[in-house]
Amino acid sequence: METLVLAIHVLLAAGIIALVLLQQGKGAEAGASFGAGASQTVFGSQGSGSFLGRMTAVLAVGLFVTSFVLAVFAKDKATSVTDAGVPAAELIESASSQAQEELPVLEEQSLPAGDADVPPAE
Repeated sequence: METLVLAIHVLLAAGIIALVLLQQGKGAEAGASFGAGASQTVFGSQGSGSFLGRMTAVLAVGLFVTSFVLAVFAKDKATSVTDAGVPAAELIESASSQAQEELPVLEEQSLPAGDADVPPAE
């Protein structure tokens, strides 16, 4: 089911991209006032603005719906700390103690005072 919703989500996103690229900008209407191309439109004398705008809105609503559905699927897959039955404080303490056990122990080396880059504190 999740794969189907994801496929629909991708198709809706591609459709929105295509519809936005098909739409003309506000500056493209300046030539129509002089009669340039108004009779040659496929969608009538008003142009394709309202049709493409409505289709973009419909696809945007579909994209939001599929986004919410995918978020619900992701929430169901995620396991929280309380679902594992371990209190959060114990989990953090055990993780930090494991990390400290795995750290290498460095041996302190004493350098002669003349070889240090920083002058000794007096």
